[in-house]
Formats: sequence, structure tokens, C-alpha cells
Amino acid sequence: MTGRLNSAQPYAIGLFRIVVGLLFVCHGAAKYFGVFGGADGQGGTVAAGTWPHWYQAIIELVGGGLVLLGLGTRAAAFICSGSMAYAYFKVHQPNALWPIENSGESAALFCWAMFLLVFTGSGALGVDRLFARRSSAQGRRSAEHTPVAA
Repeated sequence: MTGRLNSAQPYAIGLFRIVVGLLFVCHGAAKYFGVFGGADGQGGTVAAGTWPHWYQAIIELVGGGLVLLGLGTRAAAFICSGSMAYAYFKVHQPNALWPIENSGESAALFCWAMFLLVFTGSGALGVDRLFARRSSAQGRRSAEHTPVAA
């Protein structure tokens, strides 16, 4: 049983990454484009260049998109995790100690979910894996064609 679960682990991580990335992109799209209720819940957007909200929207869109695709997952997840830690401690935590009290649950969850992806990588179904497979196949082919010195 454990063997089957272990063999499914890359796919579970890949699905986790896809869902977290998609939800993160949705948050960025709400802030940047005003979709899904917008930044204010009424279809509003954040003003261009405003600190930190506009930059947060860009990080959510681009970083979430990279995580969703599994492209540069570890680096993108690291930046996304840091931005959510900043959001939690600068925006939510000053209002109350616990996330349930300060409406910071999503910031805390995204922070830790992205932090986990820094260490697990993209899992299966990611562009990172496709590039890794392609480069290892090229390495094997070049090793086969390299003459061995006697």
C-alpha cells in the first residue's frame, strides 16, 4: 500500500501545485483586472504602481501563473510565499493575533502552501519536469556518442 502511495506522490504534488497556482492567479486577476468581484469585492482594481497592492497583484498573476504551469516553480513559489508573509504580517496581523480574527487565513495558507512547493518542486505534470526529462535524454545521447579515451 505504501509503495502505491509513494508512486502517486509526484502526481499529488503536481495537482496541489496546479490548484494553488490557479487560486493564486485568480487573486491577482481580481486585483489587477477587477474580475471575480475585484480588489474591493465590487469589481474595482488597484491603482497602477501603488505600494504594495499593485505589486502584490503582479506577483500573484505572474508567480501564480508560473507555479500553475510548473515553470521555475521553486523560485516563483519562494517569491510568492514571501509576498504572502509580507501581506500577513503588514496587513492582517496588526489587526489581531490569530488569522481567523484578522481575515488573514488565505494569506497564511498561501504563504505555507507556496513555501512547501519551494521544497517539493513542481511534482508531475509540470513544465520543469518536461525540461528535466529533455535535458537528461540529451545528456544520455551525448554520453553515448562521446568516444572513451583509452
